[in-house]
Amino acid sequence: MGEVILASEECDVANEVICAPTDVKELFEFDEAIFTVFGVGVTKTIFLMFLAAFVVVALLYFGLRKRQLVPSKFGSAIEALLEFVRDGIAKDVIGPEGYKYVPYLTAIFFFILVGNLFEVTPFINFPITSRMAIPAFLAIVTYVIFIFMGFAKNGFRYLIDTIWPMHVPIGLRWLVGLIELVSVFLLRPFTLAVRLFANMVAGHLMLTLLLGSGVIFLTAVGDIGIRALIGIPWFVLGVAIFVFEVVVSVLQAYIFTLLSAVYIQSSIQFEH
Repeated sequence: MGEVILASEECDVANEVICAPTDVKELFEFDEAIFTVFGVGVTKTIFLMFLAAFVVVALLYFGLRKRQLVPSKFGSAIEALLEFVRDGIAKDVIGPEGYKYVPYLTAIFFFILVGNLFEVTPFINFPITSRMAIPAFLAIVTYVIFIFMGFAKNGFRYLIDTIWPMHVPIGLRWLVGLIELVSVFLLRPFTLAVRLFANMVAGHLMLTLLLGSGVIFLTAVGDIGIRALIGIPWFVLGVAIFVFEVVVSVLQAYIFTLLSAVYIQSSIQFEH
């Protein structure tokens, strides 16, 4: 709850119904270095990004290092997630060729999932995917993969057939081709990144305002008396949003991974 209280500590509980920070950027931007490595300052965002990567490696290592006839509950959970990405996303969406993309799809699914769940992790309370640079980087990696594979599998015909789709009536071919060109080569990485970013920003902001307001009002009961009860519905609603954000975190990791697989499939089998 550290981030929540920090965001609202300036609140005038006698006059404000919801305690909102003067600048919401302070909920997402951490410019001060928490420590330095070889003279390079490491901010909270950078630290959490590496922590998310370390958690993913640890989950996979400890979940898969001992294959047993009857695996532990933890091992079973990790294997179930891996099978879900391998069979439910890579194989079902891309087809038999999907197996070669399983490492990448698994990596982004687990990384985004852990990064999203940092939002509801005590003493962290900050989803790293609410910083646009991280979803944008992951979207660009997906973009490079599906564009590269599109040209590698289909040659220059990948671009020609996108601009001039033969299955469309000739009168509409130029319009559909223009829409496809903009969609495939410009909009896909942008929308892929913004979808994840916007959802995590909205959730983080709602949790901060609702839980922060609830805590501040309830702890100020000695100063504002009965009006402190305003904090109860805010806090209860914040807890409900907290539970909902767990679902959103998992769902957004799935959607990003699924769309990455869909874009790859549409590039290597674009004639379909």
